[in-house]
Amino acid sequence: MKKKIVAVVLAAGEGKRMGSNIPKQYMIIKSKPMIYYALKSFQNSPVDEVVLVTGSDEIEYCRQYIVEKYHFDKVKHVVPGGRERSESVYLGLKEIENADYVLIHDGARPMLDATIIQRCIKSVVEYRACVVGMPIKDTVKMVDTNQIVTTTPPRKYLWQVQTPQCFEYDLVYDAYKQLKEEDRFEHVTDDGSVVELYTDVKVKIIHGSYDNIKVTTPEDVRIAGSLFKAKKLFRWLHVMHDKLIYIQMLIFKMHHK
Repeated sequence: MKKKIVAVVLAAGEGKRMGSNIPKQYMIIKSKPMIYYALKSFQNSPVDEVVLVTGSDEIEYCRQYIVEKYHFDKVKHVVPGGRERSESVYLGLKEIENADYVLIHDGARPMLDATIIQRCIKSVVEYRACVVGMPIKDTVKMVDTNQIVTTTPPRKYLWQVQTPQCFEYDLVYDAYKQLKEEDRFEHVTDDGSVVELYTDVKVKIIHGSYDNIKVTTPEDVRIAGSLFKAKKLFRWLHVMHDKLIYIQMLIFKMHHK
């Protein structure tokens, strides 16, 4: 029997660091609102349904100008978020029925692609709990309250965590219910931490992409736009390269008959 896979896409943040009058998920990147790109990736993936979590006063706007306008028919629910990211995740999980696996993704990460989603789905079936990330490139220092270095952890053990974060649905929902019961939403910043805190299941880190950035500042908007342009150029060059090789092979065969 086919397993049901649901994505929870978070778009309830205020984006205060953007210095904009509109929430960052609706800021335009390459002629589309930022949230469009994550939803488009899930729309074109093996994911069966999407729950979109947004601001309480943005629900109808999202339905009309995002979901309906771009024909995202996998979006089955648009629900209001909470005060903290973790509360928004919990509210999104509550809307899901009869799911086997869930992928939780920040809508402010527009560079999500099919490869990452496929890797998530394959890994969560094997490991039950996995998060996307990449090895850090910079040295990290631990400091005290006076910014005095206390230790330098080995870089080979450090990864920067991204989304999607993927879990067996019952596993992560039960963990989040315990988080709610203890009213500790403000104490966690990612979903893997909740599973680590309330279950014995080990969380597996899988490779994402250094392009899979989280857009939090105006500079990030420009970077994301540049990354989209670069990917489009790379695809064009790849197609042209294939055509040139094809022509080269035809000429070679003609001359060696």
